[in-house]
Amino acid sequence: MSAGRARLASPVNPGLKAKQVLVIKLSALGDFVLALGAMRAVREFHPSARITLLTTPPYEEFAKLCPYVDAVETDGRPEGMKATAALIGRIRKAKYDIIYDFQTSGRTKNYFTILSRGGRAPLWSGDHPKCAFFHDNPARATMHSIDRLAEQLEVAGVAPQGRWLGRSAPVPDLGWVRPRLGNTPRLNPAYFGLTTPYMLLIPGASAHREAKRWPVEHYAELARRIADQGIMPAIIGGKPEGQIAQDIVRLEPRAKSLVTRTDLFQIVTLAETALFVVGNDTGPMHLATLAGAPGIALFALTESNPDHSAPRGPQTVIVNSAPTLPELSVDDVWQSVRALGVLPR
Repeated sequence: MSAGRARLASPVNPGLKAKQVLVIKLSALGDFVLALGAMRAVREFHPSARITLLTTPPYEEFAKLCPYVDAVETDGRPEGMKATAALIGRIRKAKYDIIYDFQTSGRTKNYFTILSRGGRAPLWSGDHPKCAFFHDNPARATMHSIDRLAEQLEVAGVAPQGRWLGRSAPVPDLGWVRPRLGNTPRLNPAYFGLTTPYMLLIPGASAHREAKRWPVEHYAELARRIADQGIMPAIIGGKPEGQIAQDIVRLEPRAKSLVTRTDLFQIVTLAETALFVVGNDTGPMHLATLAGAPGIALFALTESNPDHSAPRGPQTVIVNSAPTLPELSVDDVWQSVRALGVLPR
């Protein structure tokens, strides 16, 4: 270092001193749910701060009740230059002490770039090379979301004593849902006409990822075996799963469709008392297993890697013994269900 050139000080996370904190997490459902552990870590690290979450409309209701944030803004994906300028202006005006970018997309990198113009870059945690807390692990794109966020937080100086309470990463905890809402009838199985014991079938997946869906005929056969055990199979999903649910019920009338009837809160509370859950690589599967339901998650070897995106519930079995999901037999899945030890003896 030449004489007269001062060494730049390393950035310091404001920690307890922070008054205004922004967390960015836009979507998708599975990634949003997996980021809840990181949001909790931010809340614990900045206990006195007002924490704002920048997200998108599908997660507004859920986020507003989440105890880890104080305010929710839903224009994280503005349409057009005018709306984008308004978002950037609002972020700049808020003068956040630190911003945690948990989306780390091209869009949110651009937000950092624009906010940095004029030489006044915000204190930012993300994967932009010029941000204060740059998560520069070249393997980050292939890491599981929970592990990637854990590393990102550690780079930013956020890690509780003893790391993550004995875990290798901050795993989401959904135990706040029922206390926040109260034990209202809409959160209970009887509200949906479910009798115990029951289990959840989650046959959906991203609309553009048909290969991530186990065939309807397989789900129907699995539902038959489950019903034969005296367990009610209940199908959950959104509007795109309407026809799938109808086909399963047509083939196995003892199955019950709750498609389009459950919000995110109800998925959590139904999972809390479900005997078990079986589903594809999809967002509701993350919700259900993290809520505590023993789970069987179905993966195709050629479609997605469970090391990167598997549900991290406490009792989750990953079935990925076939190149494609149509090749994954009902017998293979049934064997895993039996291995859970939840079926009546």
